[in-house]
Amino acid sequence: MNEAETLRELRRRIILAATTAREGHIASAFSILDLLWVLYGRVLRFKADQPKWEGRDRFILSKGHASLGLYAVLAHHGFFPFEELQTFAGFTSRLGGHPDSNKVPGVEASTGSLGHGLPMAAGIAYGLKLKQSTARVFCVAGDGEANEGAIWEAALLGAHHRLDNLCCLLDYNHSGDRALLTGDLAAKFAAFGWHTAAVDGHDHAEIFQAVTQPSDGRPRMIVATTIKGKGCPPMEGNPAWHHKAPTPDELDGILAQLT
Repeated sequence: MNEAETLRELRRRIILAATTAREGHIASAFSILDLLWVLYGRVLRFKADQPKWEGRDRFILSKGHASLGLYAVLAHHGFFPFEELQTFAGFTSRLGGHPDSNKVPGVEASTGSLGHGLPMAAGIAYGLKLKQSTARVFCVAGDGEANEGAIWEAALLGAHHRLDNLCCLLDYNHSGDRALLTGDLAAKFAAFGWHTAAVDGHDHAEIFQAVTQPSDGRPRMIVATTIKGKGCPPMEGNPAWHHKAPTPDELDGILAQLT
């Protein structure tokens, strides 16, 4: 399969897992899938057969409710079998609605309480700096998390300690706009001392260039404009699909529309 076909297959598996579980944040998983695809396919250093390899780059999914996207990419890269996706949210499954670092290979932090992932990433990055490690820390956070004060405390900390081994990709899908408008997040993080860039969060070339460009000794913030539910037209930008799985009657129609 080519890249587009593989991503479509990952979306299909995400929907099937959520349908079996009768729950899951499918649209949020689709929103970040391209970001994860670029990170795990072209940027992160890791060994799937040695999840705790000391030289690995660390990845934290701050918006833990989008766990199905992370699980699909981890399975694609061999951290666990694809078949395990179908156990998602089951009583005895390792794959919960929010990722658990004590259970899931490749998960660095148990997340889901919004606003906490970037502070954890900053702490890990600072620790790695103190150990003189060359490992890097990457984080995917949601734009709604920018409503949380802990995000801005982490922004201050990252700039103060010049954590150039820290990169956050902000999933700017505007799903929180009705609660609180966050404005120009790239400009705000730049004012806090971060190296910032704004990209199309579904353009792989733009994502890769922004993540790998020099940051002048500063932490990096990539504000990635995305479409919630990207790749499934009925879900795209539709708040009704925030935490909803297809019914058996809807499933075939939804799968047929995947792009």
